[in-house]
Amino acid sequence: MAKQTVAEQFIDILVRAGVRRLYGVVGDSLNPVVDAIRRTSALDWIQVRHEETAAFAAGAEAQLTAKLAACAGSCGPGNLHLINGLYDAHRSMAPVLALASHIPSSEIGTNYFQETHPDRLFSECSHYSELISSTKQMPRVVQTAIQHAVGQSGVAVVSLPGDLAAEPAPERAIEHALVTSRPSVRPGDDEIDALARMVDEAGKVTLFCGSGTAGAHAEVMEFAERVKSPVGHALRGKEWIQYDNPYDVGMSGLLGYGAAYEATHECDLLILLGTDFPYSAFLPDDVRIVQVDVRPEHLGRRTKLDLAVWGDVRETLRCLLPKVREKNNRRFLDRMLKKHAEALEGVVKAYTRKVEKHVPIHPEYVASVLDEEAADDAVFTVDTGMCNVWAARYLTPNGRRRVIGSFSHGSMANALPQAIGAQFTDRGRQIVSMSGDGGFSMLMGDFLTLVQYDLPVKVVLFNNSSLGMVELEMMVSGLPAYGTTNRNPDFSAIARAAGAYGVRVEKPKQLRGALREAFRHKGPALVDVVTDPNALSIPPKISAEMVSGFALSAGKIVLDGGVGRMVQMARSNLRNIPRV
Repeated sequence: MAKQTVAEQFIDILVRAGVRRLYGVVGDSLNPVVDAIRRTSALDWIQVRHEETAAFAAGAEAQLTAKLAACAGSCGPGNLHLINGLYDAHRSMAPVLALASHIPSSEIGTNYFQETHPDRLFSECSHYSELISSTKQMPRVVQTAIQHAVGQSGVAVVSLPGDLAAEPAPERAIEHALVTSRPSVRPGDDEIDALARMVDEAGKVTLFCGSGTAGAHAEVMEFAERVKSPVGHALRGKEWIQYDNPYDVGMSGLLGYGAAYEATHECDLLILLGTDFPYSAFLPDDVRIVQVDVRPEHLGRRTKLDLAVWGDVRETLRCLLPKVREKNNRRFLDRMLKKHAEALEGVVKAYTRKVEKHVPIHPEYVASVLDEEAADDAVFTVDTGMCNVWAARYLTPNGRRRVIGSFSHGSMANALPQAIGAQFTDRGRQIVSMSGDGGFSMLMGDFLTLVQYDLPVKVVLFNNSSLGMVELEMMVSGLPAYGTTNRNPDFSAIARAAGAYGVRVEKPKQLRGALREAFRHKGPALVDVVTDPNALSIPPKISAEMVSGFALSAGKIVLDGGVGRMVQMARSNLRNIPRV
């Protein structure tokens, strides 16, 4: 019987850890690993056209499944292409193991062809990055990397020279049980008691929620009812907390809407739940603030805290609820709900006025119709830029839908690669890539990956022939838009030439039918929607500097900003306010 190679041992460890796919691009230093995959049925090699796509796809898979995912790149330039997608996975707290194959071990340090130092290069976007320089390090280094990725919710990188991968694995190598899931973290009694006292002392409490509220929807709603608190959210908290929420006051931040900004600034006590919200300018500096987070390094790094609580949101609230007295005064909550409804009613008028006759098509209208036509359990992957705005304001969460984007790293071109990883987790689930023309064209080559694997991803392309968010940033800074215009082809024709379904939409009345046809199509599809480049978004709070910037650069611009079905939800919440 042939002796097991290091590459085969590496694959066996991944399989034991629950990995089912390795995304990457083949190359000479990776050949022993790819060949080991060829000879096993337990793990699939997913060939993409760019390694950045491999990392984004693995990150999306990890976010959807909450399990370890993996990607690989060959030596030098091959694994360097992984780095942007790995940064995104790491900042999204997605457990991903990356294999950075390396030049022959005897040549390291000689400025050999394609030589880099991947164990150093990936150190900033990983919890663990280590070079295997001896076969005797297997499997301990790989097992340690997996436990860093899973235990700390992020990226771990193993650098493996191709010649070592082909060597026989060491006899009687140590193999220990792998950690493949995270425990719950409960705060100490002193922190729970201190938080309970602060809640009881406060007349007006506001909750602001992030992605750390995943799995804690019921506890957040029960706590909000107990203390009569408005509930706002960051973008990454939207999918977890906005649905079935009678206390919803919208979102704060650069993409925000509704009354979340007012609710966070007019309270006595602001409780940040599972959010590492980066925009400190949108946080108050004159109210008491508590932050609850499972990652202690997040506590207090955005704003000054009066209390830091280290723990899972769900476990913290379960401990806190019995200790907090119920509040009976709803005046603050009801006032914020009314402000929220009024804010949504005000902006929705611009969006609804003659929208079905507006050419080029309002992107708000596209997002609203997409929200209505997409499946109740659809997964949306969202490009950075204006697509973030339309997703934040128009996609309606329901507890089954998922929304994934580069929300922390802010990379272009993320939506299509993330859709690939999402679709591989479940070929029967509807996956929708909300792509901008700039992001889509940047990694457009991997549309061919959809065709190659017959992945039924639906790409809805918001094609305004510009980098819209960058234009907005320039205008706010008082600069004329420059270098932001794209000369685009008919993307639907490119999709058809590649062997996929493609349709171009230039008139609003064509939109709903085109989306329905694309969703009915069994394979990959692209809907190229020509949208209005003048549709821009404005944040919920505008500074004098912003106004000055717009005046210098734009003169007179119509800033449309509807909010889709969220206005109906706000109206419903108003109807629930008790009549006295």
